Amino acid sequence: QVQLVESGGGLVQAGGSLRLSCTASGRTFSSYPMGWFRQAPGQEREFVAAISWSGGSTHYADSVKGRFTISRDNAKNTTYLQMNSLKPEDTAVYYCNIGVFYYSDSYYYTAGDYWGQGTQVTVSS
Repeated sequence: QVQLVESGGGLVQAGGSLRLSCTASGRTFSSYPMGWFRQAPGQEREFVAAISWSGGSTHYADSVKGRFTISRDNAKNTTYLQMNSLKPEDTAVYYCNIGVFYYSDSYYYTAGDYWGQGTQVTVSS
């Protein structure tokens, strides 16, 4: 059974930073791509960022490109999302996911079945 546990959320002022962590157990973490998604109240869950199993390739939603950085430490079974220059519209519950990450004419990430419980990020104006 795979378990994903997110942490690091909180309340921050606009322009501030947070670093989210997602720790995995129950599977060989280093073999799988990881993704971050977010869901704001009343909205659908949306893709934020993805990283290949090795960490060599990353992909971001246009809304966070240049502000967020995804990374991973396979020795710690953990993936991170560094969020800088936060905006009120970044307010959401953030989830990590194990999925499929590939390149065709562009990078694509398809969410898998395993999700964490989420961590709340609130950005005040």
